[in-house]
This record gives sequence, C-alpha cells and structure tokens, in this order.
Amino acid sequence: MISFSSTQPTPAAQPPTASASASSAAGTSRLSHHHVNKLSSLSLPQLHQYSGRYRHGLRVRAIDAAQPYDCEAHLMNRFTQSTKLKIAIIGFGNFGQFLAKAFIRQGHTVYAHSRSNYLSVAQSMGAAFFSDLHDLCEQHPDVILICTSIISTESVLKSLPLQRLRRNTLFVDVLSVKEFPKNIFLQVRIGNEDSRLSRVENFLDIFKKEGCRMVEMTCAEHDKYAAGTQFITHTMGRILEKLQLDSTPINTKGYETLLDLVDNTASDSFDLYYGLFMYNKNAMEQLERLDLAFEALKKELFGHLHEILRKQLFGKAEEQGLRGPLLAKLPKNGAPFLPPGTPLENVGDGSN
Repeated sequence: MISFSSTQPTPAAQPPTASASASSAAGTSRLSHHHVNKLSSLSLPQLHQYSGRYRHGLRVRAIDAAQPYDCEAHLMNRFTQSTKLKIAIIGFGNFGQFLAKAFIRQGHTVYAHSRSNYLSVAQSMGAAFFSDLHDLCEQHPDVILICTSIISTESVLKSLPLQRLRRNTLFVDVLSVKEFPKNIFLQVRIGNEDSRLSRVENFLDIFKKEGCRMVEMTCAEHDKYAAGTQFITHTMGRILEKLQLDSTPINTKGYETLLDLVDNTASDSFDLYYGLFMYNKNAMEQLERLDLAFEALKKELFGHLHEILRKQLFGKAEEQGLRGPLLAKLPKNGAPFLPPGTPLENVGDGSN
C-alpha cells in the first residue's frame, strides 16, 4: 500500500519528491488503484497540473514493508515465560504469605486459598485469592504448595477437587515432617510425566535465587535431624514457658536468648508442636533422652555437695551403717553449718 500525505506547496518547476518514511502525517489522502495507474501515465507537467486539484502537493511518505523479525528477543521471551510458574498456595497464613512474596518478586503467578479470608492481603501483594478450591483448581496451577498444619494436611488433600487439575500437577509441602506427607502423596499423586523434572528444577531455582542452601536427603533422614533440632528447640522453649520467666534488671545475654526462645516457640500454635511429636517417630526417643539427661545432671549436681554438708546430713547414718531420717529441708540462706552431733530436728531452723 502506498500512503500519501499533505506537505508544503511544491514549486511549479519541481515535481513531487518520493521518500520512504516510517510514519504518515495527519491528513493523509489515500488514492485508489485507478488514480495510481493514471498518475503513472502522466508526464511531469501533467502530474503537476493533476495535483493542483488538491490544496497541497502530494509526496510519498511511507511504503509498507515487512519489518525485521527479532528472533533472539522472541526466543528469550519464550524461555522466560517457560520458566515462570503458576503456584497455588493452600494455607495462606504467615508462612504462606512469606513464600508468596518471594514467588511474586521473581515474576511467578500466585493463587492462594485459606480457611480465613485473606483477600485484601493477597491483593496487596499481587496474588489472587480464592475462597473456593474448585475455582482455584480450575486455574490449572503448575504447583500445589501445601502450607497447612501437619495435623490438617491429610484432610486438606482429600478436600482438593483433583479432577479439575492437570495430570502433571506438581505437589509440594513445606511441613516440618516428611515421612508422613510422603505416604499421603503416594495415594493422591497425579501423573508421573518426565516434564515434572524440569518443573521441579524451576521451582527449586526460586529458593536458590533467594539464597537458600539446598540439601538433598531422604524423608527418613530429614525426620531424624528434625527431631534432634526443631523438636528439641520447641520442647525446651515450652518447658521454659511453664516456668513463667520474666525479664530482670540484670539480664545476661544468655538469659535474653532464653526469653527470645520462649517468645518464638510460644508464638507458634500448639498444633505445630503436637504435629512434630505425633508424626515424627523420632520425637519420643528425644523425650526419653531428655529425661535421662536431666536425671544425670541432677546426680552430678548432688554428687558435688560439699563434704561438710554431706556429713551434717548423713554423717551419723554413715558411721552406723544405717539409713538415718531424711531432712525435711536444707538450712536457710545465711544460716551457719551446724557442727557434727547436732540433733537433726534443729537443722534448718536457723538456730544453734
């Protein structure tokens, strides 16, 4: 197609000038094939006379032509789009929201679902929130990420409308135990295509880009390590919580660390701690080891009692080889140690 645009009046002795341009000016007049053929058969004076019918002279402004195809940019765009995932987060609590921000920051599409209404929270970060699981699954996410509590995982998986998902949908969990969800996923897993491998790599790359160190291990190995680290940490934090520790004017750094531990563990729901115990077979072993360690510590502590105090408490019984009566209580703070032979009933009342 040839496009004509109005220009400044052309001098009578100068014919119209043809030039290639990428754009046409406003007021462009388009001629039919009949006019174009007629123009091509006119001489220059006749062409100038013919163009006098118009207010301004005519000049060729643009000729349509195939534009160069940027193959490299197109391939790069296709590669970028192929690595972007549609990730559905089931359980949009604090941790689910934390992960969603990282996914969106890297350009992935995030769908969210939770029992509570987090619509405004999801919209503020650029995610789509679905209160109905059927609506979410109809979006055909590439990844289903389970961020629920351990004890509710099985019921959540059974509530998913699996028939609305694609056969190669990838299921991922971020639970603190692995043997338990592995057995569940083997029952509901959809498809086993090779394309899942590349999708797994794309998903793991998200965490690598965030600076996470990826450690490959079996589910059994993970649960063994988790019982000796995470479960013990939560157990000690909840034991200290029962002591109702308070901040003091002379807090040491170690004591501040204990207070922080109490705050961190107490802020988590008891369901998390119960799930760590209930669904990790190594947790009971850690509790038994904790009991043994506490008893061993008490024996070591009592074994280092001062020799004088030992003689005051048990001296006569040891001399006679008999078991003497046990004391009801130790001497009060500041009370002097009593000399050997003092009646036992006077011990602990602060009198000589």
